[in-house]
Amino acid sequence: MARVLLLLPTTSYRIPDFLAAAAKLGVDVTVASEQASTMEGTNPAGLLTLDFGDLGTSAERAAAFARDHPVAAVVGVDERTAVAAAAISERLGLPHDPVPAVAAAGNKAFMRESLSRAGVPSPPYRLFALDADPRAAAAAARFPCVLKPTFLAASRGVIRANDPREFVEAWERIARILEAPDVAERGGAASREILVEDFVPGLEVALEGLLTRGELKVLALFDKPDPLDGPFFEETIYVTPSRLPGDIQERCAEVAASGARALGLKHGPVHAEMRVNEGGVWIVEIAARSIGGLCSRTLRFGTGVSLEELILTHALGIQTRPDERESSAAGVMMIPIPAEGVLEEVRGVASARAIPGIVEVTISAHAGGRIVPLPEGDRYLGFIFSRADTPARAEAALREAHARLEVLIV
Repeated sequence: MARVLLLLPTTSYRIPDFLAAAAKLGVDVTVASEQASTMEGTNPAGLLTLDFGDLGTSAERAAAFARDHPVAAVVGVDERTAVAAAAISERLGLPHDPVPAVAAAGNKAFMRESLSRAGVPSPPYRLFALDADPRAAAAAARFPCVLKPTFLAASRGVIRANDPREFVEAWERIARILEAPDVAERGGAASREILVEDFVPGLEVALEGLLTRGELKVLALFDKPDPLDGPFFEETIYVTPSRLPGDIQERCAEVAASGARALGLKHGPVHAEMRVNEGGVWIVEIAARSIGGLCSRTLRFGTGVSLEELILTHALGIQTRPDERESSAAGVMMIPIPAEGVLEEVRGVASARAIPGIVEVTISAHAGGRIVPLPEGDRYLGFIFSRADTPARAEAALREAHARLEVLIV
């Protein structure tokens, strides 16, 4: 039986869905995480501890493991584990993205440089050292602009500035995030940098795809109907299929494919965030991973095949899974955190679930735990999922369900 090595951070939303996909496919799974499990000694074939930040050691440890438990594929789920998966795959001689390409996709400054060099539409940018004078940096900026860390995900630390005063305030706020011990340790040298980009107006979309020998297969294009104009960029609603005209959707696919080529990505999942305006299609970000959070649950292919199943079969070189998305519309709302504090309760969940078109309401934040909104936070309150005959109805169901929730924070 084929074995997949899944690289899963202990805090990942994706663990249950990938394990369910593997069970459905009937493949053996070894879960590798950065923290040792107390069960590792009793399940040596199923659990492995790896330091995702140390690529060389992770690759050698995985190779030693594979001598006793042969591995047919290695899959990561976020920017950090995607780089480790590429390094381990290279060491094991498995199909993979080049390590430098995945690393570039996981660093926004490297990504911008690669896209700019290849002539792929992308916001103009400048990279600054964190200890630079923010007032001098503001004097060199064009407004409006967006300040962001180079390595954090889920819009954490991403702030729009419309003038020099807002620029300095955003800089100082991002600096506090980057100087937090856990963030600084994870980012290393990248935690001492701030990227400043021109703000690109327009509609935002997200593209989900798979690369095979450099060719991009588009799995879904999501509309983001809520404006993402700042000052923060908390994403809320994704709906697919897109309601954009067909020629613009084709252009989105072309630009995403060009971005992947510019980075050197060749094999595996791709998630691209793009802006569409009168000037064309612009890449905001492109990542060598699949969609984050629980958002993959909006996607079903063929007769109920999940995105995780597609990713696993692709990694294993199995071509039997259908990759055409189901015909119905689907949507997800990443429930925003309205304020910082301790979550006491979320009321109205049953009422929200009763709305026609709502598939599920999942509250992922735990009662009694502290919750922090963007730009400092890096988690959502939960997720609402919908299915309908049209994208408009899928979106409307999400909005009505969200309106029925009452979040109590103390």
